[in-house]
Amino acid sequence: MLRWCWFLIPLLAAAQQERRVLVVTASTGDYIFGAGATVARLVKDGWRVDLVVMGNDEKWSTGATPAQTRLANMQEGRAAAKLLGIRDVVVMDHKSGELGYVSSTEMRSQLFGLIRHVRPRILFIPDPYVSFQADRDLRYVGLMAEEAWGYSGAGTFANELARMGFKPYGAPEIFYYVPGRPYRPGEGGVGRAKFAARDIAETLEVKIHAAQILATRNRAWAMQRVGLLDDVRLQSFVRSYIEELAHTIGSKHGFANGEEFNHVGP
Repeated sequence: MLRWCWFLIPLLAAAQQERRVLVVTASTGDYIFGAGATVARLVKDGWRVDLVVMGNDEKWSTGATPAQTRLANMQEGRAAAKLLGIRDVVVMDHKSGELGYVSSTEMRSQLFGLIRHVRPRILFIPDPYVSFQADRDLRYVGLMAEEAWGYSGAGTFANELARMGFKPYGAPEIFYYVPGRPYRPGEGGVGRAKFAARDIAETLEVKIHAAQILATRNRAWAMQRVGLLDDVRLQSFVRSYIEELAHTIGSKHGFANGEEFNHVGP
């Protein structure tokens, strides 16, 4: 009987390797507000999740220099990712707020390398097709990531990676997420995409705590909306915002609290 177990070990290892997720985000906070609870649930279910941050977060603060802002946001972002259960965080370090001036070919090649190295079963990317997106970095990263997802499995692209041993690979499943608001009519389920919702009752608190860790970013965000808040009121503001967002989305789909996506895949 034990002899048969030896044959199962490579199969079990291969199955485990396939349970990988790669999350693409423009900043350290976007994916948490858009998909943090779903990501935490995947981790809870045994998936390995890795994160790639395209920007350097140097502009999300109040009264700090770009270098101080970048350091604080990155430290808080890594702590938030760790709380969610994310294994590795890769920072590409392009200037936040200016990603539209970065070569999409350069960013796409970087993501090619990660997709082919990680070989994720699932990708999460910002949805570049939503209306009235104030943060242009989200749109640029979403369009670039969608192209990288579509082309990474083709042998005609990134031949330098193939020569380095990173063979073409295309993730079979992708979730498009929107940070900070529900999908509006006409934005969900377009073309190949199917509108998908997830019940996040079990991991909502993890999402809230992860978002609250992003104090530097949250302080600047709250300043734009309600003015400067002390630490206690800032934490309460973040909690209230995420709870209201989760309830608004969930009520559309029959849940108490939810997250929603455009989804392509099996």
